[in-house]
Amino acid sequence: MKLSEFYKILDTVAPKSISDEYCAKYGAYDNSGVLVDTGEEIRGAVFSLDLNFKAIDEAIKQNANLIVTHHPAIYGKISDIRACDFSPLGEKLVKCIKHGISVIAMHLNLDCAKGGIDESLQEGIILASKNEKAGAGTGSIVETAIMHTVENGGYGRAYGVAETTLSSLVCGMQTVFGSNRIVYFCEGNKRVSRVASFCGSGADEESVAFAVRTGADTVVSSDFKHHVISLAMEKGLSVIALTHYASENYGFEKYYEKIRRQVNVPCAFVTQYELL
Repeated sequence: MKLSEFYKILDTVAPKSISDEYCAKYGAYDNSGVLVDTGEEIRGAVFSLDLNFKAIDEAIKQNANLIVTHHPAIYGKISDIRACDFSPLGEKLVKCIKHGISVIAMHLNLDCAKGGIDESLQEGIILASKNEKAGAGTGSIVETAIMHTVENGGYGRAYGVAETTLSSLVCGMQTVFGSNRIVYFCEGNKRVSRVASFCGSGADEESVAFAVRTGADTVVSSDFKHHVISLAMEKGLSVIALTHYASENYGFEKYYEKIRRQVNVPCAFVTQYELL
């Protein structure tokens, strides 16, 4: 299978045009697409949220020569590539090229795509709110509002969940996202019925304003800055912070499941559990 054929399938599910539109519309930057092309026919692929040594070693073990990531391994300007401990990116890229491994990143396009990572975070949180062990109520799930809209998708969502308590929602999220590293800010018995969530490091002042404007009582994201947490709480919002990895790996694995059924080469998924 040619790399271009594999990429076409990836792009059909999460078109790069979404990333291009998002960047043009909201002043963002991205580097999605083919980052390393070794020129070889693809005989197997490994999916990993990041280009890490675990994924590279798994690709070598599986005799796979393609790694598909969410986060672009090459993002900004690179002045040199060196295979040494003091240049971890260079070391990874050199190891990939030595073993004939190509690299593709599906970033903002997959964040925003219909059924993509940001929407999957929403689905996971709604599922967590319905967790019987969490003692969820029967609140209605109301229409979703999207902060940044693009054609066939968007980023940042506010939506209703099954009414529950903050601590119970967190408990449900630990189960759904497979992570114990989830913390919350506010009293645990505070009721939750409408959530605004942003995958990755999307929580900022604009996100808080969006949450308030759309009637959310809780904001969920990762990589929160102190002043954003403080602002959210001053506006009466509860805050749930999960790891960047957990907020995106859940949706990225769903993307992997879609792709592996469409390609005619073996595929594997790698999770760095220590980052969950």
